[in-house]
Amino acid sequence: MEPPDATRRLLACLNAILERKARDVVVLRVTEVSSIADYLIICSGTSDRQVQAIAATIQEKLKKAGILPLGVEGEHYGHWILIDFNDVVIHVFYEPVRALYQLEGIWADVPRMDVAEDTKKLDSLTEEMWH
Repeated sequence: MEPPDATRRLLACLNAILERKARDVVVLRVTEVSSIADYLIICSGTSDRQVQAIAATIQEKLKKAGILPLGVEGEHYGHWILIDFNDVVIHVFYEPVRALYQLEGIWADVPRMDVAEDTKKLDSLTEEMWH
């Protein structure tokens, strides 16, 4: 059985992020508590250029799959780039900026998936991945 569209988009986004070696990749399942999205992805880059490269790769890979973002904010500076794919919203942070805003703290009570640093690609998502 084919996964739902949101799950397919989530996997595509995660794999693009992993391809660019983003750090501290976290997925928050907010579907039960928010109408803004089903999933939030938060990840970091070690420089503004890496943050921009991560965001560009996400957009490029999803465009090839026929998926365009509803909006993109913050690309010019590379400190905090937000990419909105409707049911998947991605926050790509420069590490010091992420530490400043601590966005994960706002969503402390939702199911969370931490993606291991050495993960190269995800082929599927299972319920066991969430805590």
